[in-house]
Amino acid sequence: MSIPFNRPAVTGKETQYMNQALENRKFSGDGEFTKKCHAWFEVNLPCKKALLTTSCTHALEIAAILADIQEGDEVIMPSYTFVSTANAFVLRGAKIVFVDIRPDTMNINEQLIEQAITEKTKVIVPVHYAGVACEMDSIMEIARKYNLLVIEDAAQGVMSMYHDRALGTIGHIGCYSFHETKNYHCGEGGAIILNDERFIERAEIIREKGTDRSRLFRGQVDKYTWIDIGSSYLPSELNASFLYAQLEMATEINNNRLRSWNVYYENLMPLAERRLMEIPVIPERCRHNAHMFYIKLQNSKQRADMIEMLRENEIMSIFHYIPLHGTRAGINFSRFDGEDCYTTKESERLLRLPIYYEMNKDDIQKVTDVISLFFTEERKV
Repeated sequence: MSIPFNRPAVTGKETQYMNQALENRKFSGDGEFTKKCHAWFEVNLPCKKALLTTSCTHALEIAAILADIQEGDEVIMPSYTFVSTANAFVLRGAKIVFVDIRPDTMNINEQLIEQAITEKTKVIVPVHYAGVACEMDSIMEIARKYNLLVIEDAAQGVMSMYHDRALGTIGHIGCYSFHETKNYHCGEGGAIILNDERFIERAEIIREKGTDRSRLFRGQVDKYTWIDIGSSYLPSELNASFLYAQLEMATEINNNRLRSWNVYYENLMPLAERRLMEIPVIPERCRHNAHMFYIKLQNSKQRADMIEMLRENEIMSIFHYIPLHGTRAGINFSRFDGEDCYTTKESERLLRLPIYYEMNKDDIQKVTDVISLFFTEERKV
């Protein structure tokens, strides 16, 4: 495709920092660059503690362990999300309780959470779709009322804000992704953000295969031993060095993507005003990170036709999640609370357009021109 859906960002310093990591002869986790990444998050978000992981999936798995999920516990989340959001808790024996989404943001409908709570509920997992914040004030208020934990799936939310607070720092725990499809990446990677001090020490142990190895390196013990359950969740220094080059350029990458997002928005607004399609909604006092630009068509048939026309013009576009509650595993491990008014219907209309760091403005113009042409030709039929 002449215009791909995604082109992973490269800032220019990745090779330099990876070579530096090689020269340091420290290849496993928690070396110089891992510590620099941790410090970047703790200063810039800010948060009480950040720990790099090998993926957001693993960050969520650590969070599920920290939440002490047991067989039969219930965890509330939207069905319109990536499988890892649910899997992390299913692995600990939880029953997933899905609630419907809001059609404006594709995020969990905060007004439906309370009615889904039972005596078995332990955690609420808001997923910040496209880097646009869930209504976190309401969610945190519900969590306080029922003494529940809030674990933010902020995989797409690095550099996004809710009421001047970084996504991932509002709940008790936040989880980020640095997969190559994200705004900032290291190929494969993630981070767990700890906003509640009671989880910090155990998170370090779980992340280090259930040992107190981190305390050894800080000189707090003279040997490390097996303390708790855990696994190997540390990324290598090569991953961390690559990521640190991206974090140093986080503001530039963010602003560049926002410029592209705004061109899409301005170019497609006339079609939205004519109600031929819908474009994203950004709630008041939310600052997004331009992770995604999507449009919503009338139905799945029109979406398929749009994908085909874009493909014919060498433009790659992609739909997104298949709601989890209708999948084979979803049927086995979850239930949907209330009515599915929007989750399935909206998922079948949504189409993601190409957007990436340093995307050419002429390419965006070509994408929006083809979309405009689609509706012109459709009316002729």
